Amino acid sequence: MSNYNRSLEEAVSFMKKHDRFLVLSHVNPDGDATGSALAVAQMLRNLGKTFVVINEGETPARFSFLPGFEQIRNVSQSPLEESFSAVIAVDCADRSRMGNVEHLFAQDVQLLNIDHHPTNDEFGTCNVIRTDAAATAEILYDLAVAGHLPFQADLALCLYTGLLTDTGGFRYSNTTPHVMESAASLLKYGVNPGEVAERCLEVITLGHVNILRQALGSLKLSFQNQVASVCVSRQDLAEANADREDAGGLVNYCRNIEGVEVGISFVEAEPNVVKVSLRARSYVNVAEIAKQLGGGGHAKAAGCTLHGSLDEVRDRVLALLGEVMGVKDNE
Repeated sequence: MSNYNRSLEEAVSFMKKHDRFLVLSHVNPDGDATGSALAVAQMLRNLGKTFVVINEGETPARFSFLPGFEQIRNVSQSPLEESFSAVIAVDCADRSRMGNVEHLFAQDVQLLNIDHHPTNDEFGTCNVIRTDAAATAEILYDLAVAGHLPFQADLALCLYTGLLTDTGGFRYSNTTPHVMESAASLLKYGVNPGEVAERCLEVITLGHVNILRQALGSLKLSFQNQVASVCVSRQDLAEANADREDAGGLVNYCRNIEGVEVGISFVEAEPNVVKVSLRARSYVNVAEIAKQLGGGGHAKAAGCTLHGSLDEVRDRVLALLGEVMGVKDNE
């Protein structure tokens, strides 16, 4: 038996052993984080367990079609008074990505850590880490199969959403035969692929259009046009009647420019707090760059949150990127 299969069996045992769970994903959750958290909730419900699903912050409204979405509790606005001895964290690249939630952990806490990020530091008492998985949802699919857990429409929809979003609509290089086979299997339970793609990948808000217009005005090419970046200030968001969620995806416009190796977006989330998103095309490992800055992610998609003004953060990130690429900006 492989170490991966053994860890899957240990995870199933963990879920069957305990009765009440705290389920959480990373701060600023995406489709894989949200879909995976709600998939775990579905599995626990099928096992007759009780649970609370939380996140430190808002979960994007575009995932509101997922079954159980309304039960995700934003603990930054609605604190919990309960402590939990059994915790399941999904899609958290390291312990810090859980956010400020550890006050909810009991002294005897047991933590199941399920993730696919290469930067994961195995912070759980039980860890199921597969860094070549396209999404945490792919690992959860394997877990359900290994544990003979029942599939049904709600679980299938959550898992499919995780697979779809973390592969960019099955377009990224992490799209493997196993991903496609898993997705095809989930369609048998009534998932409507066109509807999920429409909700997760196609529909954009007017706020996004407005902030995109302003962001592109800040577009800067650096390092022999190999790096493209945009900056969005809090004032830009206010003028565009947009929020931080509306600014999601701006980095892709930078990375998709022909000849660009790395795209970066800098979004001022709060005064002197800047969310940095990085996307690479081929040879630059942006996860290593993000890790040096206190963040994490994947080789071609990573991010971090830094303190300072937009200009200070941009200069800091570009300087580090220049070192990694071995290119000077004035060359």
